[in-house]
Amino acid sequence: MFKKVLVANRGEIACRIIRTLKKMKIGSVAVYSDIDCHSMHVLIADESFEIGAAPSDKSYLDMDKIIDTALKTKADAIHPGYGFLSENPVFAEKCRKNKIKFIGPNSDHIEIFGLKHEARKLALKYNVPVLPGSGILENCEEAKKTALKTGYPVMLKSTSGGG
Repeated sequence: MFKKVLVANRGEIACRIIRTLKKMKIGSVAVYSDIDCHSMHVLIADESFEIGAAPSDKSYLDMDKIIDTALKTKADAIHPGYGFLSENPVFAEKCRKNKIKFIGPNSDHIEIFGLKHEARKLALKYNVPVLPGSGILENCEEAKKTALKTGYPVMLKSTSGGG
């Protein structure tokens, strides 16, 4: 079991993780951008550290600052929450190389499942049930034909994230 976990997120998800850590009697470290200094996750964590300016690329997405904070605070693990670095295989690998447990999938799995068309192929290969759908569609005409075949309503998703 971990003694201390750094929560690499903010807001509601960080609060939920920190409250769960408290119930489990595990120490918590919050990180925050300068604009989030009075946020609830900062106030309820056992320790809190500013990691940069408000733009997320200067704070919550700065892998090196987060890893350095985990090392300085002697955190055993990092919980990424969702968004930000939770689906970043490079970050998961940096945690592993620094002997910090990444609470989530390993970097190989993040990479495979980060590409929706590859995840779908893998699920089909192992007979995991999937919703009706397709692989990568090359153009609008192909999308229209596929939609008629699978039935409406339909959802188009970028294979590598982005909404």
